[in-house]
Amino acid sequence: MIQVEATLRPADNSGAKLLKVLSIPGTSKKKYAYVGDEISVVVRGVDPSSSMVDGTKARAVIVRTAKERKRDDGSYVRFDDNAAVLIDKNGEPIGTRVMGPIAREVRDNGYKKVASLAKEVW
Repeated sequence: MIQVEATLRPADNSGAKLLKVLSIPGTSKKKYAYVGDEISVVVRGVDPSSSMVDGTKARAVIVRTAKERKRDDGSYVRFDDNAAVLIDKNGEPIGTRVMGPIAREVRDNGYKKVASLAKEVW
């Protein structure tokens, strides 16, 4: 469960060092975002060699959450950290690599390119 103002680790090589959640698109009553949901973030801290600019607004998809989430088959999925991958307007990842495992829900929600760049899909 990711709320507004939460901080996430970037799971790609886009150059961002930290992501802060600005909003969760959807209905106005939606308070939390889960694995596979798209969110609006602000980039906090960037690598000097990257083309990213500190403080820019971007879109991201959540790939890992520390809070467990129940799947339809009755199993649970949980990770050690909260992480997201930066995406563009078309849903394509900005970076060229995705580090660490990602949840199967990311692929099921239509982010197949993000899932194909990851080494492990849980």
